[in-house]
Amino acid sequence: MPKVFSVFAFLLLTTILIASSPTYLKITGPVSSTIYNGMNISLGKVGPGESFYVMASASTANASGVPVNIGWNLLKASEVPAGWSSQQSTLYENPMKLKVTVSPDAQYGTYKMVLKAININNYSGLGNLTFTVFINVTPNVFNLKINPQNVSVGTGQPANFQVTINNTGASDDPFIINAYGLPSWNVSDEVIALHSKTSTFTYPVYVDEPGVYSFNITVSSASSFLISKSYRIHFISKATLLNDYKAIGKGVVLSPIIFEPEYAFMLFLSYLYNAITSL
Repeated sequence: MPKVFSVFAFLLLTTILIASSPTYLKITGPVSSTIYNGMNISLGKVGPGESFYVMASASTANASGVPVNIGWNLLKASEVPAGWSSQQSTLYENPMKLKVTVSPDAQYGTYKMVLKAININNYSGLGNLTFTVFINVTPNVFNLKINPQNVSVGTGQPANFQVTINNTGASDDPFIINAYGLPSWNVSDEVIALHSKTSTFTYPVYVDEPGVYSFNITVSSASSFLISKSYRIHFISKATLLNDYKAIGKGVVLSPIIFEPEYAFMLFLSYLYNAITSL
C-alpha cells in the first residue's frame, strides 16, 4: 500500500510541476492543445505514405509568466520513426508548420516522435520546449458515402453522383475519385477534403451505349493505394428519341427504302437541334 501511494504521489507531483510551468506551446493542428515541457500528446491517425502538418502558435509566456508574442521561432522534429521524413517550420513564421511524411511502407500501429519548439539564441529566455507526440498509422482514415447508388439516365447524359468524404485522419493530402467497370472512359477527379472535415463533391459519370451496368466509384488517397474505399453503383443507360435523332447525323442508317422519308425528317430534326444548341 505505501508503495502504491508513493507512485501516485510522484505522478501527482510531476503533473503539478509541469502544469505550474508558465512557458507553454499552443498546438493548433491537427489537434488543439496547450502543452508544457516534457508532456505527451496524441495527434490522431494518418495513412501510410501520407503527409501531415503539426502547427503551433509562436506566442507563449516566459519564466515569470509574462506574455511573449513571438517567443517560439522554430518547430522541428528531433526524433522520427525509421523511413519517415520531416521538414522543420520556416524560421519566424507564425503559426509554425512542421511537415511530417509517413513512410509508405509503415506498418499499422502507433508511432512516437519527439518535437521541439525553439527560441533562437534563447533571446526571450525561453530555451527549448521538448514534447512527445504519438500518431496511429492506419488505412482507415476516412468515411465515404455516395448517392444515388441506383440511377437511370439517357445515353450520353451525365449522371451526377454526390461523393461525401469525412476525413477522420490528420492529413490534408488529396483524394482521387474514379469510376471503374464502365465501357466508356470517365475522367478522374482530384479533390481536397481537409482533416476533421466532411466535404461533398459532385462527380459526373457518362455511358455512351444503352444497357444495364454495375460499376464501382472508388475514392483513394493520392498518397497511397492502400487508402481506398468503393461503392457499387447500378446504372441504367436508356436510349432516347432525341439521342436517336442526334445519332442519325453521325452515320449511315441501313434500312428499307420505305423508311427513307422518316429518316430524312429525323435528320432534319437533328440538324435543327444542333443549330439551336450551338447558338
